[in-house]
Amino acid sequence: MDESGLSGNSVAELKEMLRSQGLPVSGNKSLLIQRLMAARPSKSGVWEEVSDASKSNKPVHMSLEQDSGLESPLTFKQRMSTTVYGPLNLGGLIAIGLALIMVTATIFVIQPAWLGFERDYDYELIEFDQDQARNFAQDLVDLGHPEWEGRMSGTVEETNTSQYISQKFQEMGYAAEINEFQVPMHHVNSEPSFQLCVQGLGGFSPCDGPAAFGSQVTTFQHRVDYVIQGFSGQSEYMFNEDITVTDLGNGTDEALWQTATGTIGYVRGDSSRVGNTELYSNAAINDLAGIISVNKNYNCGKIEGNDCVPIFKGTNYDALVEANGGSIPTDIPFITMSKDAGEIFETMVINSSEPASIELIIDVTNDQERSIYAPCGTIQGRTSELVIAGGHHDTVYHGQGAIDDTSGSSSILEMARQIAEVINQTGTPERTIRFCTWGGEEEGLWGSRAYVEQMQSSLSDNLRLYINLDMNHVDADFSNRGNSLRLFTNNEDDYEHIVRITDLYKQERSEIASNYDIQFSLLNGPQGDANEMPCNSDHCPFVYDLNGKNGRAVVCYGSGSWEYHTYLDTMDRFNEESLAISTTIYGTYMRLLAYDLSV
Repeated sequence: MDESGLSGNSVAELKEMLRSQGLPVSGNKSLLIQRLMAARPSKSGVWEEVSDASKSNKPVHMSLEQDSGLESPLTFKQRMSTTVYGPLNLGGLIAIGLALIMVTATIFVIQPAWLGFERDYDYELIEFDQDQARNFAQDLVDLGHPEWEGRMSGTVEETNTSQYISQKFQEMGYAAEINEFQVPMHHVNSEPSFQLCVQGLGGFSPCDGPAAFGSQVTTFQHRVDYVIQGFSGQSEYMFNEDITVTDLGNGTDEALWQTATGTIGYVRGDSSRVGNTELYSNAAINDLAGIISVNKNYNCGKIEGNDCVPIFKGTNYDALVEANGGSIPTDIPFITMSKDAGEIFETMVINSSEPASIELIIDVTNDQERSIYAPCGTIQGRTSELVIAGGHHDTVYHGQGAIDDTSGSSSILEMARQIAEVINQTGTPERTIRFCTWGGEEEGLWGSRAYVEQMQSSLSDNLRLYINLDMNHVDADFSNRGNSLRLFTNNEDDYEHIVRITDLYKQERSEIASNYDIQFSLLNGPQGDANEMPCNSDHCPFVYDLNGKNGRAVVCYGSGSWEYHTYLDTMDRFNEESLAISTTIYGTYMRLLAYDLSV
């Protein structure tokens, strides 16, 4: 049969032909046909041509002409282990010689590395159901806080989320467990209050109560105008206390900090962008009464009509404890304001000759440990070698977190579902497969760090690869916001596999791949190097905390998520199509690793 004859078969039929011959089944239709044509001569008479009967999904057998009297033809593998009896005449020797030549040629096709060529790995793309991924995401969002929408670690919302994910793993056929860890975790107990007041009657009337005639009160809206920052302390500053505010500029002048003792420090977030840990540490060292920062630059001009909505950022707990002399400061509130709200504050407080009075009530517990969770689902392989895929299920406290990281956790659930189907069809994998989601990521990678510490010995000995999906997403409006997805790893071999699988994805799923700019990075420098693997998500402990050796990880980050860490990170921005790329590519690699111990 020539190439035109094979082209009438479907891709599935061509793959079945290849499987029956022990050949790789990866690639597009053209490549499959080429591989079939290369595996046997068209007119040699040594191997039988494939008949149209192959279209009935029956196995294709190849036979020697001398075996035509056998009741049933032998498969290629059977012939390799079958003794041929009979007189050794010249014709027989020629036939045997030709057979050996063809066997050798076939082996070289199967193992091109023997000839110095690159091995042809059996990549077979897993499926991805966009609708199912979106359903997972919506379910997770619906588990958020009834008012603030978030799934902050250490809350009932996170507990419910962990139980939901564990139940899904169990339904898919995984052995499910929920790992619980006690870690330092702040907790927002009730709705905060932040107001300014300009007294009426020439400054003689109070700002509240029945006698507050003529007073002007400005109320800032929680989540929209301001948010609480990580490990903020409690406060109950009322109008009548007349707490003083000190202008700290951009927060880099040490002399200004030293003058701010006992006052609320006000910091303009400009291009220097001093981090929250440094701001809060300086507040503790200099015994400030509180910190108010304003977000003046981050994503300005992109969302909310040139306003910069508040951004929740975690702070380094250990650094705060050190700055405070061995314990976390419990009575220094810390909030961030939007750009527009900050301008109102500056007009009424910083630049006014008669500064407005401040009411700031923050109810946060930050000096206790709370339970966070890491639900995992495992399918045991024939060996203890392990591949883990994960993403964090927690969000900032004040938003849905549809992108950060509902996108990643829903991708993990869909990948787990597809891999379970593969295992159901293929059988027990060689390597053990595990899917997990992590709590405590937003406050310092608490969940993944605790898990790695608890599983230190096993992971150090057995972990082959960790796959991390955190904001592996491109905004729904990708035509205006950018359409890039960055796939990166710290291992050259893993890098080569991901590139090759991506090439296959572009061939077989071009209708999706063509919409996006898929980028690659190999970040294999040591810690501290410019080319190091970043430590900004849950892959970090799996790379750097394994008994002094570097673990292997692959990660994906997407573009266009301007609403990052704000109340605007909602399902309105969700683009399930973009999740298909990293989930399919990394899931396909997981499939290969599951069944091929040589990789």
